[in-house]
Amino acid sequence: MTDLNLILASASPARTKLLTNAGIAHSVLVSDVDEDAVTARYGLTDPHDTALLLARAKAEAVASLPEADGSLVIGCDSVFEFDGEAHGKPWEPEVARERIRRMSGHVGVLHTGHWLVDCRDTDDDGSGATLGGVSSASVHFAKLTDEEIDAYVATGEPLQVAGSFTIDSLGGAFIEKVDGDPHAVVGLSVSMLRELLASAGVKITDLWEK
Repeated sequence: MTDLNLILASASPARTKLLTNAGIAHSVLVSDVDEDAVTARYGLTDPHDTALLLARAKAEAVASLPEADGSLVIGCDSVFEFDGEAHGKPWEPEVARERIRRMSGHVGVLHTGHWLVDCRDTDDDGSGATLGGVSSASVHFAKLTDEEIDAYVATGEPLQVAGSFTIDSLGGAFIEKVDGDPHAVVGLSVSMLRELLASAGVKITDLWEK
């Protein structure tokens, strides 16, 4: 098999750190997808389907670039479902504060969509595959004090992550347990990536850093 190049179509430092820690060689190429425009176009409200749609949009946007020629592209997007509503990034401190107050002591579901595009030439081991899947996990939050919520929001960490929390940084102190793949909560399921790569005829072990 020719040398493999996996491109992560995401600006998320948590995702690239996760791949690095898993020994998976990759490069990063960020898409310019307007998430709000994509969801508005399709009118989706289901968090599971939204996560998959946005992951596909990001992967296909990067796959269309000349730099992706001959590579495998993985796009990811996470959407948090709480009380039947979809929550992306809050952006504003007041929005994050209100969400975390509601989540305190309760359970929500983090859906992470994955989409793989095989940009390798079909004459050179390429499968032409374009396929995806969603990995979901239930997140149980501790009962937080107002002081803890204010302190967490003040760090700025919750503002640019789906659901207003992380599990692999400061927010991990406020999560009591996870039912499902914890990597999905970080933003990329390595197990799901393995399955998608296998469908494209690629073994994840071939992407391990040598």
